[in-house]
Amino acid sequence: MEVTSRKRTERLTLLALLTALVAVLAYFGGFIKIGGLASISLTLIPVVIGAALCGPLAGAWLGGVSGAVFFITADAAFWFSLSIPGTVVTVLVKGILAGLCGGLVYRLFEKKNRYLAVIASAVVCPVVNTGIFLLGCVVFFLDTVRDFAAAEGISVFAYLILFFVGLNFVFELLTNILLSPAILRVLNIRKKQS
Repeated sequence: MEVTSRKRTERLTLLALLTALVAVLAYFGGFIKIGGLASISLTLIPVVIGAALCGPLAGAWLGGVSGAVFFITADAAFWFSLSIPGTVVTVLVKGILAGLCGGLVYRLFEKKNRYLAVIASAVVCPVVNTGIFLLGCVVFFLDTVRDFAAAEGISVFAYLILFFVGLNFVFELLTNILLSPAILRVLNIRKKQS
């Protein structure tokens, strides 16, 4: 009974630390810009770690925290001016599902190969995050995106990819993949301590 209680306490402590890290990265990441609206986001890294170490629900929690913190950033004002409900739904759903899916994918591959599990989770997180964001743009912000695209003389699809996704997605994906060995090392240290 004591071992289970100790493990729960360790897990809760780890989740609290990762929550704080996600909050800091989500807030300050908005200040670093790539081009017009795209911000550099490192929040998916601790989301992947939390999803792997604590499970898919922890990943969903961490993704949700990232979304909630977004609401107090300077970038939120632009999106709120377009649609408050659309912004809330898009931001929370993309974060929560990215963490949840990352955790589920990790769990799916963990027993076969932990390295593959981390890489797959590190890829799935930004893909889901960006995919839900694009879906939210089409569902909630299409008129605005259409106007922006027309002003640039390009299609809506091209505008979404070039201006809203572009380098941010590439940065998130590459950062997650490149840091996967470090994430795996953390997981291996954690497993040895258990």
